[in-house]
Amino acid sequence: MKFLKSHWKGLLLCLVIAVPAFFLGKLLPVVGGPVFAILIGMVLALLIKNRGSLNEGVNFTSKKILQWAVVLLGFGMNLTEILRVGAQSLPIIISTIATSLILAYIMYRAMKMPSRISTLIGVGSSICGGSAIAATAPVIGANDEEIAQSISVIFLFNVIAALIFPTLGGALGLSNEGFGLFAGTAINDTSSVTAAATAWDGIHGSNTLDTATIVKLTRTLAIIPITLVLAFVRTRKEKKLEASEGVKVSFKKIFPWFVLFFVLASVVTTVFNLPAFVTGPLKELSKFFIIMAMAAIGLNTNIVKLVKTGGKPIFMGLICWIGIAAVSLGMQHILGIW
Repeated sequence: MKFLKSHWKGLLLCLVIAVPAFFLGKLLPVVGGPVFAILIGMVLALLIKNRGSLNEGVNFTSKKILQWAVVLLGFGMNLTEILRVGAQSLPIIISTIATSLILAYIMYRAMKMPSRISTLIGVGSSICGGSAIAATAPVIGANDEEIAQSISVIFLFNVIAALIFPTLGGALGLSNEGFGLFAGTAINDTSSVTAAATAWDGIHGSNTLDTATIVKLTRTLAIIPITLVLAFVRTRKEKKLEASEGVKVSFKKIFPWFVLFFVLASVVTTVFNLPAFVTGPLKELSKFFIIMAMAAIGLNTNIVKLVKTGGKPIFMGLICWIGIAAVSLGMQHILGIW
């Protein structure tokens, strides 16, 4: 009762934003519900003057509901099916993920960018866009403005990729299988992968959508090792701080327990071979929770500041995006797929 009294206004506002954003995302999948939610939230943040009674519910949504969304994402992962179909793409996936993370680190050092934004852009570019950012942000302690900045960068290159990749793939002479691998490894967000693969299928009368989706889901599994490694790195840094400044560090607060529940959800789906009528609604709920969380993040973000500080993150996103696309095509050539 006490929880509802202090949180209901903020939760309700996020819900009110999320509902239209969810349906707008369905109408324009190349943009996606999360981006609509962030934009609506940022605009409302400029209009709402007294938001004291909203803060607790908004903050709960941006943190806890975001983690619940990642857990529910696991119910869309039948590991047996993903590994069976996606196994051939593993060399390309590993290469593109490594490329993005290395480039993000180099750019972080060269441009002296904030480490958390650099991490989120690197992980978001290499794994699965918004879902990866959602999973990584709590682990590294990113704030809402850093999350919004990273999501905005990923969104920009998602849209560009979805629009130009089908034409680029045709100009390069990619096979249907090759384009499925290209879209699945070089486009960040699932909605944009779907949009690009659907456009290709429309042009070539093929069925690359299934291949691209499976490759994309295989990439998503990289959330598990990446978040665990980042938790370990952050713990080491915090331990050094504890030793030098006497600041108490709680490993329980840093460790991404929600990722273990994500793994458990994937295992349950795989072992019991849960049917689509069970996993489908859970996957939709996961998407809706992410949209709710993005609404909260938008409400906590200063759009003016976001625009002013956007140059370096966009340039980093561009370099990561070009690097991933080039390595994806290069690995296909080496493996004899293209």
